[in-house]
Amino acid sequence: MTLTKKQAGRFILAKQGLIGGYRFKGKDGAYEYVRQAGCIQYDPVDVCGKNAELTLQSRVKGFRRYMLSDLLYKDRRLVDYADKELSIWCVEDWPYFSQYRERSLEMGKSFPEIYELEKTALAYIRENGAVSSDTLPIEGEIFWHSSMHWSGNWDKKSKAARSVLEQLYTDGVLVIHHKSGSRKFYDLAERHIDASLLWASDPCTDEEEKLRWRVLRRIGAVGLLWDKNSAAFLGIDVNAEKRRRVLAALTEENKVLQVNVEGIKAPFYYRSEDEQLMQAVLDGTSDSRPRMEFIAPLDPLFWDKSLIEAIWGYKYSWEIYTPANKRRYGYYTLPVLWGDRFIGRIEAAADRKTSTLVVKNIWYEQSIRQTKKLQSALERTVRRFAAFNECEEYRM
Repeated sequence: MTLTKKQAGRFILAKQGLIGGYRFKGKDGAYEYVRQAGCIQYDPVDVCGKNAELTLQSRVKGFRRYMLSDLLYKDRRLVDYADKELSIWCVEDWPYFSQYRERSLEMGKSFPEIYELEKTALAYIRENGAVSSDTLPIEGEIFWHSSMHWSGNWDKKSKAARSVLEQLYTDGVLVIHHKSGSRKFYDLAERHIDASLLWASDPCTDEEEKLRWRVLRRIGAVGLLWDKNSAAFLGIDVNAEKRRRVLAALTEENKVLQVNVEGIKAPFYYRSEDEQLMQAVLDGTSDSRPRMEFIAPLDPLFWDKSLIEAIWGYKYSWEIYTPANKRRYGYYTLPVLWGDRFIGRIEAAADRKTSTLVVKNIWYEQSIRQTKKLQSALERTVRRFAAFNECEEYRM
């Protein structure tokens, strides 16, 4: 079966909940989307919402920022941990990440100063509750770096309090209790994760099964993924040979289905559970009513920017780390989706002091006509985006 690029794009958007009526609503909808995606990426930068919040606001009707915090730190249905870089995922998946914790425990042994500090930190937390690196009474510096993400230093000492908390966190002994701004407070995992999950063994019996589970999860996150080296597989130890072996196995197990897209050589795969949606897209009965959304820079939809360019002809680069004099657009621009097309990008910033969302600039793609209909849709979307950012006013 061969899809047109328009059909492929509509299928992905429908799977993502980014076209037609909203499939995800409120706090429960936010949870259900994370469950569908497997994980959403966390990034602490907050210009007009943090990446995880931006991901949810574009597809969850009525989403507000406190909802994600509640799901993480009150309801404990979600957890902060590694997956595709630093991520947020459903706590029900805790057993699947036992290898991460085992690797962290093993690597922790290579830092001889950490052991005694761990005993001190755990004793303090048991007696006093959640702590941050500023409130934990451990002084000095040690040689340490994380086994899991960019924390600590490889060539010089790191703050001891932060090091021991991060080590216990990646070990799975601590979880993030809450955040105050970007500052993390940690508490004992056993206080917040049910024992039936906390101590459960990995459901995957070997490396091949784990690889199949992780690749299937990423296909579900994007909706339609090709058999190419893809940033959507970041964090998974998979080369071309492994990828093809895993995709063949998942096809044999009828967990994924293969499809081709016009003008693209590599085959694509989608989850077999989405076959009904695929057929609806093919026969034109899927909900394709247009709506406008601003998309997060690290949204699952944009995990593979080459795929976006191949299907939509839209090229996006997150320029936050690009020197100002070399940026083509802005520091923190968001792709603008309208219906089944990417029509440009927007740079907006929330001024918390004046409670105003300021739209700094909008860049349209060359083929886009700036009609009254477009401007009306844009203003509605900016107004909704301002409310998401808890701004009383907006300025365009």
